[in-house]
Amino acid sequence: MLGDRIMKAHPLKTLALVSLLTAGANVATAENFKPTTLKVMGTFPTSTTFLFHEKPFWTETIPEMAGGNVEVVLTNTTELGLKGPEIFRLMKLGVLDFGTGVLSYTAGDDPEAEAIDLAGLSLDASTLREITQAYRPTLEALYAEKYGIKALAFYPAHAQVFWCAEPLSGLGDLKGKKVRVFNTSMADFVEGVGGTPVNIPFAEVVPSLQRKVVDCAVTGALTGNKSKWTEVTTHMYPMPMGWAVYLHGVSRKTWDSIEPNLQSLISEQVAMLEDNIWKAADEETRQGVSCSTGGTPCTIGDKAALTLVPVSAEDAQAHRELMENVVLKRWAQRCGEDCVADWNAKVGKILNLTASEQ
Repeated sequence: MLGDRIMKAHPLKTLALVSLLTAGANVATAENFKPTTLKVMGTFPTSTTFLFHEKPFWTETIPEMAGGNVEVVLTNTTELGLKGPEIFRLMKLGVLDFGTGVLSYTAGDDPEAEAIDLAGLSLDASTLREITQAYRPTLEALYAEKYGIKALAFYPAHAQVFWCAEPLSGLGDLKGKKVRVFNTSMADFVEGVGGTPVNIPFAEVVPSLQRKVVDCAVTGALTGNKSKWTEVTTHMYPMPMGWAVYLHGVSRKTWDSIEPNLQSLISEQVAMLEDNIWKAADEETRQGVSCSTGGTPCTIGDKAALTLVPVSAEDAQAHRELMENVVLKRWAQRCGEDCVADWNAKVGKILNLTASEQ
């Protein structure tokens, strides 16, 4: 059957396809929507979040479900010349309507933004999803009150791992190396192991690796693969450094101007998009690692031959100790007493961890 052939060729795309086919089946009975144009900014164009999920959702699913009455003008971070951290501020100013941004990009201003995705906190997507759901009310309130954003969804990329252009045999070899990071807790982790963190925008990482500005860099296992990081690195070390959790939201002013039936359609369908992305996260991680290091399965990435550096039991233990004694403690000091109490009640109890400023 057609569905079986599609599933074998692109297993991760099947969830999105089912949603799209369901959308198509409902077009004939769709409510009459007013002609509307929505301006949407997705994340980085080479990321699997954009390629596999956001792009087909906004350019196909929503227009079809609205019976062709909704036009979506979709752009992305790179096309607009943005680096990432400014996205939520631009939404607050009304420059962007719908937008996707990595929560932890604003951790310097908002420690709560990285509370669910501290470096090393979650080793799998199911755990991350549980703590995201628990902490969601805090994040929704933060972005509504400070940035005037209605949060529509929170979803991950996939596990963020180390890509190195220098030989590496384990965690200890990061000592003395310059490592590209993109948030505060990753910087804390790298400092804790004796490395030097360097904050570099995603679009500038490949030339930075080529010019030896950094020795290693952190990004998603599959995102790095699709962004050709395999051409400028030699080793992959799949120790999870977070999941690059995104907020996909809309400015409150824009949202209030949208007719109620279209608000309902978007809310319902974004919830499905969010669920699909969560379900894909672990598999995208596995395939990102296997494709980049010449392994199998490899159905959605590009085959390469990086050296895979296994995470030893000793490194796994050191990873947890760094997360608890350096990353979590420093975050607690930045966030303050009330914030820490909220985190302990919502996230800490799930993970059996207690954050403390001391």
